[in-house]
Amino acid sequence: MIRVHVLRLAALALLAAGLAAGPAGAGETVPEPDGYRQAEFRAPVPATLAGATVLDDAAAFALWQEGKAAFVDVLPRPPKPDNLPAGTIWREKVRMSIPGATWLPNVGFGELAPQTDAYFRDGLARLSGGAADHPLVFFCLTDCWMSWNAARRALGEYGYTRVMWYPQGTDGWAAASHPLEQVEPSAP
Repeated sequence: MIRVHVLRLAALALLAAGLAAGPAGAGETVPEPDGYRQAEFRAPVPATLAGATVLDDAAAFALWQEGKAAFVDVLPRPPKPDNLPAGTIWREKVRMSIPGATWLPNVGFGELAPQTDAYFRDGLARLSGGAADHPLVFFCLTDCWMSWNAARRALGEYGYTRVMWYPQGTDGWAAASHPLEQVEPSAP
């Protein structure tokens, strides 16, 4: 009986130590790359983005409530498979996002096709009214490099000066009990 009790205490101590350390990879420092992330987009991200303001849940929510920043969801849109058998019904996955956000899918890859680059530029021009200093908040999901890449591109290549990055994305937003709504991709 004492041995079982000691083993339980040891197991609880290990569990507590693991919880204190956080999830696997927590505390891991991910350096900012020199360029865009080109692969493995669902992985730990840096805590920083040079030139941008990094937002936590509270700051993102406050900006959203203020209503002056454009929220840009960059989660990729899964393509319809080419090899579906005839008669198969294809249902796109529903995207739940921050209310009022504009979904510009597929703009966070490391390299963009010319059409995607133009779509991204045009989308940001619409959202900013053509003003390089209009506040833009980029997000997708937690541990998603797509929003990091998109925010970096808006800063470096497109010349926007008030770029914010919300790395927790809709995962963090939902975990903070903030509202979500279904969005559709923005038309080109």
